[in-house]
Amino acid sequence: MSLSALPQWQFSSEQGERNYLQALREYPAQIIVDLATLRDNMRHLVNVVNQEGGPTQVMGVVKADAYGHGLIPTALAALAGGATWLGVAQAREALALRAAGIGVDRARILTWVNNPLRAPYEELIEQDVDLSVATMTALHRIEQAARAVGKPARVHIKVDTGFGRNGFTLEQIDEAIDALLPLAQEGVFEIVGQWSHLAVADAPDVSEFVDETDTQIATFEEFTERLNARGITPQIRHLANTAATLSRPQIHYDLVRPGVALYGYEADPAMGTPSQYQLKPAMTLQAQLSSVKTVDAGEGLSYGRVYVTDKRTSAAIIPVGYADGIHRSASGFNELGAKHVNKLGGPVRVMTADGAKIMHVSGRVCMDQFIIDLHDDAERLNVHIGDTVELFGPGRGADYLEPNADDWAQAADTISYEIFTCLRNRIPHLYLNAYETLSDEDIAKLDQSTLL
Repeated sequence: MSLSALPQWQFSSEQGERNYLQALREYPAQIIVDLATLRDNMRHLVNVVNQEGGPTQVMGVVKADAYGHGLIPTALAALAGGATWLGVAQAREALALRAAGIGVDRARILTWVNNPLRAPYEELIEQDVDLSVATMTALHRIEQAARAVGKPARVHIKVDTGFGRNGFTLEQIDEAIDALLPLAQEGVFEIVGQWSHLAVADAPDVSEFVDETDTQIATFEEFTERLNARGITPQIRHLANTAATLSRPQIHYDLVRPGVALYGYEADPAMGTPSQYQLKPAMTLQAQLSSVKTVDAGEGLSYGRVYVTDKRTSAAIIPVGYADGIHRSASGFNELGAKHVNKLGGPVRVMTADGAKIMHVSGRVCMDQFIIDLHDDAERLNVHIGDTVELFGPGRGADYLEPNADDWAQAADTISYEIFTCLRNRIPHLYLNAYETLSDEDIAKLDQSTLL
């Protein structure tokens, strides 16, 4: 019987178990997302920003296919947790949310990264999607679309407070106001929001970055004064990302935009761990071993011989690789292979006869697979082909035998966001606790074959 490094999944029904078994047949790895956890994370964030009884709303940021968790299921879970806004980068995501049946009566949707020369502004306006305006080009294109549709465009003025990315600068804002004001007076534009983005709010341990965030906040307020002085008073102002939502209540304003917090992670390990903020990671990535074999001492594992076995051992293959989104930079080197280099690869939790153990990527991550050195005989460990291993999940970290995305980020020299947003759709996505979390009406919006 195959061992599993994870607890037994609790299925909602016999059909849920059949869906799980079908996913095992389709692919030797699975992404499992707990919708109840997403709901609870959002519910907690709503409570955080309204502790004083304030009217602050919360946007669930579901761009990039909900950070790899799945756009529609995640959006519905966020709404179940109390979100009243949804945020996406691309127009296609906004339109997909509306097409799924998430109407304006349930959520306002804001989209902010589009090619203004080709963006489907007319369709977005027709579908009651809010639009970020950050350039004069976008402003004029949105105006044309609103006139063509015969309906006001709901716009949010994006201002650059020091990020250097999207938004009008203080030098540009008067030109923007000159164009915005008559459009608002005519009813072509409804100026809904003023917003910006913080650059280093996730670095509370760096004093100069704390000062930089303070400067950005002051600049944001200066933009507000400039707009008000010319007769533009946006209905809502929003500046706080995850880091500021959790650590700077003074800038919650009318709306906050937590992204990675919805998925159960802190914005940066410098802020602490998810549990400190009462957040729980919602995604688990598991796989089934495709090969287990004995390897002699002095054998190289994977490309380049950057990892060479130091004794007779067993090696196992996990059948996912960089084509699945497993970072090649999470490869593992040792001094026998890569001279004078000893680098732990990404962690994998394996169940053995001696209990759960953490093994690490041994050698380079390949396109469709990577290898782990078991550092022992597989028969003695009771490790076999078909065993389910855990790459990451909602645990406290590899030090506790519970690897999470932060561990993989450390191994790959990146951030947790990249670990889960890079996962490819060829890995089946499955959803736990859908029936507990969502209404029957929302359940019907989902692919039934993905529900456990």
